[in-house]
Amino acid sequence: MPFLRTVGRGPRLSRPLAREEARAAMAHILAGEVAPEQLGGFLLVLRTRGETAPEIAGFVEAVRATLEDGAGLPVELDWPSYADRHRRPPWFVLAALLVARAGVRVLMHGLAGEGPATTRAALKALGVPLARSIAEAGEQLERSGFAYLPIERFAPAFARLFALRPILGVRTAINTTGRALDPFKAPFQIQGVFHPPYVALQVEVQRLLGRRCGITFKGRGGEAQRDPDKPTRVVELVAGEVRERRWPPVSYAGPRHPWRDEPPELAPLVALWRGEVELPGPEAAVVATAALALHLTGRARDPEAALALARELWQTRRSPQGAP
Repeated sequence: MPFLRTVGRGPRLSRPLAREEARAAMAHILAGEVAPEQLGGFLLVLRTRGETAPEIAGFVEAVRATLEDGAGLPVELDWPSYADRHRRPPWFVLAALLVARAGVRVLMHGLAGEGPATTRAALKALGVPLARSIAEAGEQLERSGFAYLPIERFAPAFARLFALRPILGVRTAINTTGRALDPFKAPFQIQGVFHPPYVALQVEVQRLLGRRCGITFKGRGGEAQRDPDKPTRVVELVAGEVRERRWPPVSYAGPRHPWRDEPPELAPLVALWRGEVELPGPEAAVVATAALALHLTGRARDPEAALALARELWQTRRSPQGAP
């Protein structure tokens, strides 16, 4: 692999890959033309040094070049889910379903993950089927406004690279690339990241790839989920221009929710969606997250209106036209 030498020659002789070099490197990787030792070394060098936006943009372009054509997929909001180990219920799944109720066609995609509270497990518990193909995802989007497409269903060669996580012991540029993938080039994208420095990185990747509208923020557990107890710094792309906005905390009744002590169980999530329990903190997280997406997609003119619309959708979520 010629590019391993480029990034790995030491602090004075190594350099980041140019975008075209990164695209070529990922193309070699996806084609199976790289030895396992080379691939591991390459990813760990990038992890230690830190990926650059041109590198991730090049990786994304290489993966997109392998995809089956999905130009006709009616996606409006791209919602990546690539945190591989949820330690708490993925409340953001309910936010995505809520946004679909406003007429936004939401495509969520991601990896299988580990443990009992993964995104896919939550959808299964809610009775939402995973799409088995791009065509089936399109049918689900037309029918309910929401679809989850497993990454192995549309990018199998890239999906196999996530298996390196337990071998290498750390997340790598593969996870960063998955979040940025936006496989069907939706008009809007919402991203949550775990480490704050990745906010600027992902926004710059989006800009390099030509994204016009998107939001990126530090999300709970590395997913697109707001913490209602704290103000949220949101970096926006508006008509291709980078802006920053601070969304205020969202109040709710009762004591502060014990977020750190939540067990990774899905029964509370399902019960909350069905209206069988009252969980003010998680409800506030769902509504606050949905408000971000509603404002991004133009369903509300400002944050206050977006929050009001999200609350209205929450109150009427079990009507016949609602999501599962």
